Amino acid sequence: MAKFQAPRGTRDLLPADMAVWQRLEDLGAKLAATYGYQPIETPLFEDTEVFERGIGEVTDIVEKELFRIKSPGSDEERWALRPEPTAGICRAYVEHGMHTLPQPVKLTSWGPMFRYDRPQAGRYRQFWQFDVEAIGDAGPAIDAEVIELALRFVREAGVENVELHLNSIGDAACRPGYIAALVDYMSGHAAELPELEQRRLAANPLRLLDTKDAQTLAILEGAPTMDAHLCPACRDHFDSLLAHLASLGIEPRRAPRLVRGLDYYTRTAFELYQRGAQGQQSALGGGGRYDGLIEQLGGPSTPAVGWAAGIERIMLAMGEEAGSTARDAFLAAADDDQRQRALTLAIELRHAGLSAEVDLAGRGLKGQLKHANRIGARHVLILEADGSLQMRDMESGEQHQVAPGEVLDELSS
Repeated sequence: MAKFQAPRGTRDLLPADMAVWQRLEDLGAKLAATYGYQPIETPLFEDTEVFERGIGEVTDIVEKELFRIKSPGSDEERWALRPEPTAGICRAYVEHGMHTLPQPVKLTSWGPMFRYDRPQAGRYRQFWQFDVEAIGDAGPAIDAEVIELALRFVREAGVENVELHLNSIGDAACRPGYIAALVDYMSGHAAELPELEQRRLAANPLRLLDTKDAQTLAILEGAPTMDAHLCPACRDHFDSLLAHLASLGIEPRRAPRLVRGLDYYTRTAFELYQRGAQGQQSALGGGGRYDGLIEQLGGPSTPAVGWAAGIERIMLAMGEEAGSTARDAFLAAADDDQRQRALTLAIELRHAGLSAEVDLAGRGLKGQLKHANRIGARHVLILEADGSLQMRDMESGEQHQVAPGEVLDELSS
């Protein structure tokens, strides 16, 4: 018989994984609401052109990693699974006339993304992101707010030694001059570049800055940086952002070659790393400003900034692939006559908001206590044959008799 497995590049989230997963989702929802971000959900697939316009046709995501979908009875790949959340959210902003709402429109989402990438640690073909977007504010202060929120989420998730990498990649006024300088420099080294980087040099030179090739990185050491080519408006925006971050006690690491992997970014670009982590999977998330994306998707000229965090990456950085599924209480019956009473008490505790489990398999008392320990019960309530009730603290081992009417108060204290 065939042995079925999850598709390559995907994984099952088992109950222990879901304990951590749910905690991160709850943390994201709580922080987003505190900062005034409202939840939005967009379809898992969009018109392919939404991603080609927004992300850029000459990017790894669109060229190699986009999951394209053929409609039944058609050879046309009109649809694609979303590889990131921003383009779909901006499409929704335009489609539903959200420019008429009070600006900025602050939105948040949590859900699966899809990229046909080579699977490796922290990189899946189906992966989850927590995302926030602030659409309609051009100022540097909102950039500082979303960066502070990103740092807070990752740190409160339990990741230690998080550092912020920050750059300004200019805008349509100053970036062409920088690209020309970069092309001029890299063209002098074209023969030394791998084939992939030669294609990038011809089609999308900024993508060279996102290379992982060691030889290209060595050549880039002498390349011009965007910082020296910023126009006065972009320079003022970046300097003001740095001042806002300083007032919040945030000291970024300047990253003059940070461009991110998506074409829609302008001005602010940032990524979060765990200090000392190695490899491509060390990036926990990132984002930046994308002032031209709404217009590219058919809306009015609208500034915007946002970021997304990779949940699998964060779980790896936490060193925690499994979490606690501990119950507040396990109810053990000393004899069969007490089993119905144990079930009734367990249901009362559940209705009061406590997690409670009861043995329904007919184990002996010793087996029930062993099972309670295996599932991580914090307390065991033993219903003795004479009708008395004993409460055992599983961490300390202490046990005492408790009146039925006092059980809820003791478990809640």
